[in-house]
Amino acid sequence: MEKHTYSTGIIGNCAFLAHVNTNTNIEWMCWPRFDSQFIFGGLLDDRKGGEFSIKPLGEFTSKQYYLENTNVLRTEITCANGKYRVTDFAPRFLKNGRYYKPLILIRKIEVLEGNPRISVKCEPVCDYGQNKWDRQFGSDSIEFTGCDERMTLTSNIPLSYLEDASFFSLNETKYLLLNYGSELDKSLTSMAEEYLRETIDYWRLWIKHSTIAGFYQPYVVRSALALKIHQYEDTGAIIAASTSSLPEFPGSGRNWDYRYCWLRDTYYVLTSLNHIGHFEEMERYFGYVTDISFGDKEHFRYQPLYSITGKKDLTETIMEHLSGYMGNGPVRIGNQASEHIQNDIYGQVLISLLPLYTDHRFIFSERKDSDKWIASILGKIERTIDEKDAGIWEFRNIAHIHCYSNLFQWAGCCAAEKIALTINNDELVEKARELKARAAAHIEACYDPERKVYTHAVGSPHLDASTLQLIMMNYLDPASQKAKDHLIALEKELKTEGGLFYRYIHTDDFGKPKTTFLICAFWYVEALACVGRLDDATREFEKLLKYCNHLLLFSEDVDEESGSQWGNFPQAYSHVGLMNAAYRIAMKLDRPIFL
Repeated sequence: MEKHTYSTGIIGNCAFLAHVNTNTNIEWMCWPRFDSQFIFGGLLDDRKGGEFSIKPLGEFTSKQYYLENTNVLRTEITCANGKYRVTDFAPRFLKNGRYYKPLILIRKIEVLEGNPRISVKCEPVCDYGQNKWDRQFGSDSIEFTGCDERMTLTSNIPLSYLEDASFFSLNETKYLLLNYGSELDKSLTSMAEEYLRETIDYWRLWIKHSTIAGFYQPYVVRSALALKIHQYEDTGAIIAASTSSLPEFPGSGRNWDYRYCWLRDTYYVLTSLNHIGHFEEMERYFGYVTDISFGDKEHFRYQPLYSITGKKDLTETIMEHLSGYMGNGPVRIGNQASEHIQNDIYGQVLISLLPLYTDHRFIFSERKDSDKWIASILGKIERTIDEKDAGIWEFRNIAHIHCYSNLFQWAGCCAAEKIALTINNDELVEKARELKARAAAHIEACYDPERKVYTHAVGSPHLDASTLQLIMMNYLDPASQKAKDHLIALEKELKTEGGLFYRYIHTDDFGKPKTTFLICAFWYVEALACVGRLDDATREFEKLLKYCNHLLLFSEDVDEESGSQWGNFPQAYSHVGLMNAAYRIAMKLDRPIFL
């Protein structure tokens, strides 16, 4: 089977994200927000998804790369008549004391060799590809209207060439600025060059201010840059991925919209940001999570996921008119998992907010409502601790008392106990300890003494990669034989020769999974490091690096046989897994700086 990798890179500025194909087309771009409808969606339908490409006449080859330590992407096209370069970026830099992140996509086209003939095609769509925008031509811009919004394309390319995408000779540098809103009031050339220079400087300074250990630094740098632009800065939310409905494997029907924020991943994301020393991103994410916590006080439950603005209604709809990625439908907008019961998330919230009380960079004494909301979350744990749920993998029609759910309730109670001790609330200390013991009892009910392993749920024989977290969360002492035996049993059943790791291999609502889940492989690496198998951890980590695409970007799923990338891409949490695994190994190797 031929190996499939995603042929796009991403650009973004914490207000929007765009995917640029190696053929120069903007394959995916949602405006004005991460979870808005797409204006370019060729990723899910190459006929109805619109197009924004800069292609040569005839056949061509391409090379795509990032400017080092930035989210500025370059695509070099070599054709019969010459060679040219497209530089794509979303402006982001400090301006008047604030981060400037306009809804502007900038494309710079430069001649490198010869006299290439190119065609620029800009045809945005709306209503998820069901309608096209009206066009009105000005002196140096095209205004797109008629879809309840307005966009402007400004360029020094003759508009007659843009009107019908005709070919012309590229003999000087050209610019394309697609702006959400009205026409720009600055000189096109000077503005584009100023924004490019400032954006490059911003990203390189951001990386310089990152504390990245000296273990496979280039991969961690790229992962950090990718994670950063998955944060919607206005609210602090971090989405799982910028895409929707990329299949877990061809024909699977497992196509989900991942443009939302999952509370279950909060701990892992904040841990990765802490490892690279980015306090500001952590604080914004804290703000998003606490806003949801306070906003949901009156409700019995948290949802597993929310929109980037904390919106709860994420009704799932199938877009029947779209063919899907490489013909793989259905295309889903919204996510029905928002209606699921996932009881690990209360613990996730508590351990994620623990640094507010234990990290002295935060002034916890200024929080006057700590007792109330800690008591509220513990109350949610108390009401759900004995309940069956959908689990971390969001089984749609199967419910169990899941080991992972109780593990994070246990960990959340540990965090609540520490917070209660810090704020001197004896009643909350006692409540946290009581619930911690109840959670531990459920976890122990999952233990199979014959196989020396914890199963995925009470009364179930099946194994699950999520139980690797028993070791990383220190429920099991990593130095203990019990932890080592548990790890051996999991790797025996779920690990592949190529270093990949299945979430589980038993049948779920959609049959048996056929691809591995990449973050589970990085969890496995962390678990190996935890139990002292450092050589194994390093070897297995190195195996995983080959599953990136040409830009060091990782997908959600990987096919065991072909090494193909599948699932939504790039997956922020795959990059979080890489960052956390690299950090764990680097610390064990005592390699905190680059050597």
